[in-house]
Amino acid sequence: MLFRFLILSDEVDDFKREIKIDSEATFLDLHNAILDSVGYTKDQMCSFFICDDDWSKKTEITLVEMDTSSEVDSYIMEETPLEELLEDEHQKLLFVFDYMTERAFFMELREIVPGKDLDKPVCSKSIGMPPAQVISFDEFETKNNSTEIGEDFYGDSEYDIDELDKEGFEGLGEGPMDNPYDDEKF
Repeated sequence: MLFRFLILSDEVDDFKREIKIDSEATFLDLHNAILDSVGYTKDQMCSFFICDDDWSKKTEITLVEMDTSSEVDSYIMEETPLEELLEDEHQKLLFVFDYMTERAFFMELREIVPGKDLDKPVCSKSIGMPPAQVISFDEFETKNNSTEIGEDFYGDSEYDIDELDKEGFEGLGEGPMDNPYDDEKF
């Protein structure tokens, strides 16, 4: 069986990769295919996270064995076949490639093709330049805090954050990043 993944970045708008890989391949094979497709080195700590439809992290697949409690299932990329944890089209994953700043690629299992096999993974589409593999924590903070917010930002030094709950912000969460895969042109 063949899996086709779409990979996007929230840092670079025109970045897209498509990886085709055999379902019996391991998460390490997928890790290597992703890094090769973006030209990243393989000397950084990375993890995959299987996510729910709202991008909440559920199951982590680590590059190396982590010291976890025996109550939690531990998955290691080299030992875990893709088909063990992925079974549905449109399943969502995060590929955290920069642990210090938790920068990640958004991934979706776009298609499952039964009856086809691949000897090795293939990057079948490559659009745009990827974000830098690693950025300094200071650079990350500067990028994410491009405007300084002081205590009087809301016009009142005694601003009550609970007022947000009273305002009724319907429609929030329906922005383009809630489902970055709505782009059917790809």
